[in-house]
Order: sequence, then C-alpha cells, then structure tokens
Amino acid sequence: MLRWIPDWILYALALGVVLWAVFSEGSDDAPPPPPEAIQQEGAMLPPPSAFDERVLVQVTAPKSGIGTAFAINDGGQWLTARHVVDGCADVSLLVAPGQYAPARSVTISEKYDLALIETESSPNPAPLNTESDLRIGTYGFHVGYPQGRPGEAASRLMARSNLISRGQRSNSESVLAWAETGRTRGLLGSLGGLSGGPVYDQEGNVRGVIVAESARRGRIYTAAPETVAKFIKATGAETIGETPRNFSKETYGHEADHARRNLQVVKVACSVEE
Repeated sequence: MLRWIPDWILYALALGVVLWAVFSEGSDDAPPPPPEAIQQEGAMLPPPSAFDERVLVQVTAPKSGIGTAFAINDGGQWLTARHVVDGCADVSLLVAPGQYAPARSVTISEKYDLALIETESSPNPAPLNTESDLRIGTYGFHVGYPQGRPGEAASRLMARSNLISRGQRSNSESVLAWAETGRTRGLLGSLGGLSGGPVYDQEGNVRGVIVAESARRGRIYTAAPETVAKFIKATGAETIGETPRNFSKETYGHEADHARRNLQVVKVACSVEE
C-alpha cells in the first residue's frame, strides 16, 4: 500500500528536475569550444553550394581605423580586405616604428571583400597559393594586427560559407570558415584589425585573406582561393613570393613575428575625411 505524499513535495521535485535540465546545458552566450574532431576531416574542400552556411555582415559608413595587409610581390603591391581601405582619403602602411609609407594607389574590388594597395616597394613578399586543393581540418595561421597590436590566431578549416554583405555594400561571396583553436597569449575579445591579413598553411603558403570573424562562434572567415585568384588576375598583378617557412601549433607565434619583422605582413592605417 502506497503512503500518501503531500502535493508540495511532488511540485518541489518536479521544479528541481526542470532547473537541473536548464542549467546543465550551459550558457548560449558562450562560444562553443574548438572541435576536437572535425566532421569529414581529410576530405577535399567541396565547391561552393547553395546549402553553405550564410554569414551576414553589416557594412557601415567608412571610418578611420586600422587593418592588415601582406606583400604579394617585390614591386610594391599588397593584398588586404576591401573594408579596410574602402572610402579612405589616405591609406598608409607601417614600415618602421612611427614611420608610415603612403599608398600610391588603391584598387578595390566591387565583387569581393578584397583590395590591392600599391607603394614604392615590398621587399619580402609572401608565398601565395590560390589552388583549390585544401582539405577539411587543414591548420591555418592568421597573422596581423588585431586590435592594432601584433597578434595571431591558429585555426582549423571547417567548411565553406556564404558571406552576405548588407548596408553600404550589398553582395555575396563564397568564403572559407575556420574554427579558432588558439591565439596570442593575452589577446582577448575581438580580432578586429586582423582583417586583410593572410592565413598561412602549415607549409607556410598563404591560402587566403582574412575578411571577417564571428567572435561568439569562434570563427574566422577568409576569402576563398579562387576568389583571390580572380581578383589578382583582374588587377594584372604578379605574385612572386619568398621561399615558404613552415608553421605549426608550436611555432606559429615565432613565424608570425618573423613575417611582421620582415615587412611581409604590415599594419594598414586608413584616414577618412570628416
């Protein structure tokens, strides 16, 4: 024979179960941890698809700021992201402490978040590889000036995404999505300022240009290799890089310092007329 149990005890037990279920799931505001195992790791990166994840970016009015660029040859030509230099009255590159070299010209893509900066010289160009032979799970190393200071991040290639721009510009383009796995010690928050910088693979070849981030999700987005190839061909620029230097999870900080110290990767300053 069952003993009688007061209703308030049953209600309390039910409420406890609900609260446990809610709080055991964690906070939705926290970014997910980097994946230990990536789905389809080792598979070739597929071509763009209508089913690719959509990433919305709001393009605001131009304003003064900083970004990153990298040399693609020894003739004074540098790649960066369009939004780093779009609408700037003056663009310059930091080539020594307190010393900026003014841009002679800036060519902006209307279709892609890419731009070409021309200066007097670019002595140590990066080895650029625009072949579409990347594999899911490939390690990437993003180098530049996040928050205006030297810094870098490590990642693994996840998939393609479709970057949708709205606001001052309206277009879409296929980009690569990388899951962040590490970054410069002490670098917290946004990676703003890293835009326009290169993503190196483990062999030391540049495989794309950094165009966006999703801090909440721990994602970094780069222009796809075929996009970079089309833009470079349209500008008529040549790509002549130095011998690649290997990157790894243990050495990418040292290699990033080397790239900045030798002016392969530089800070970009944009000044907008008020």
